[in-house]
Amino acid sequence: MKIAILVCYNPTLVNFRLDLMSEMVHLGHQVVAIGNESDSKWSQILRPYGIEYRFIRMQRNGLNPFRDFFSFVQLVKLLKREKPDRVFTSQAKMVLYGGLAAYCTGIQNVYPLIAGLGSVFLSGGWKGRILRKILISGYRLSLLRSRSVFFQNQDDAGFFVDNRIVSPDKIVFLNGSGVNLERFARQPFPGTFGFLCVSRLIRDKGVFEYLEACRAVKKIHPDIRCLLVGPFDSNPTALKPCELQPYIDDGAVEYFGEQSDVRPYLAQCNVFVLPSYREGTPKSVLEAMSCGKAIITTDAPGCRETVIEGKNGFLVPVKDDKALAEKMLFLFQNRDVVERMGNASRQIAEQRFDVRLVNRIILETMRITDAAGI
Repeated sequence: MKIAILVCYNPTLVNFRLDLMSEMVHLGHQVVAIGNESDSKWSQILRPYGIEYRFIRMQRNGLNPFRDFFSFVQLVKLLKREKPDRVFTSQAKMVLYGGLAAYCTGIQNVYPLIAGLGSVFLSGGWKGRILRKILISGYRLSLLRSRSVFFQNQDDAGFFVDNRIVSPDKIVFLNGSGVNLERFARQPFPGTFGFLCVSRLIRDKGVFEYLEACRAVKKIHPDIRCLLVGPFDSNPTALKPCELQPYIDDGAVEYFGEQSDVRPYLAQCNVFVLPSYREGTPKSVLEAMSCGKAIITTDAPGCRETVIEGKNGFLVPVKDDKALAEKMLFLFQNRDVVERMGNASRQIAEQRFDVRLVNRIILETMRITDAAGI
């Protein structure tokens, strides 16, 4: 059968969905990835895996209704032409427009993934309230005819049920997007103690809290390394280069920009830090766990799913850079605890977050465990 994978942030095709799409191809299915970036570039990336690529013009964070309508019309035409048997959607706009476009083209088997609620549900003010109401209404309409809806944590699922967006019988839980345990193999700790945050540079990821905590830690122990990896972003809460530069200038952080392979940077840290305000289940944390790193993240939806307090890391309050700095200093001063936590992280990754286990649930739910379907 033909399976369409819809995203509106192309790096997720490789970083989050490549193992899933490769397994679909291995089972004998035709896979078409649909994204919003250059056709030639992504065709070259995905073709070696037996995956076809189609381009659709869609702004991931834009709020222009005319552009979104044009994107929706494009998507309807594309699905009519491709005629997929199954549609898997992720990220807000593709969940919304992908579900509606599938309905308009008569496609019955649509399987959305809600991997976090996004910045709209964290923003305040009248504009945020209006956008949330619009988004909730759009989700209700889009998910109405979905066969099943994937969630990565109980909090997000509870929100959708409480707001009558999806019925409980449609919900299927996943342990995040999973992690490739072979690609992200256990790593030895570096000679110089280091912390690492890998994230898009937006406020909702807790990047400012990480920067402030690094500055505080470096004042006490200048020999500690604090690394930051990730791209600037078009999100409304994105940091500007001028906001990051002072932390680079005073040595609080070493910034390495966007990287296609984060493993060399994971190899330079003992502890992985993600002070996010809310997640689905953060892939970056799962990759760090698989590499055997201790974790500091927030006691927030999605993030708390990755840490057993005191076993493989610590949970700190959201937006609390002082509590974050305290835990960072504690782990620097207790190397034996870091090693024990790193070992526990790898064990938890193997037991709960193996990408093969996660993908098996997706494939069985979508009824595509073999080339003939089920």
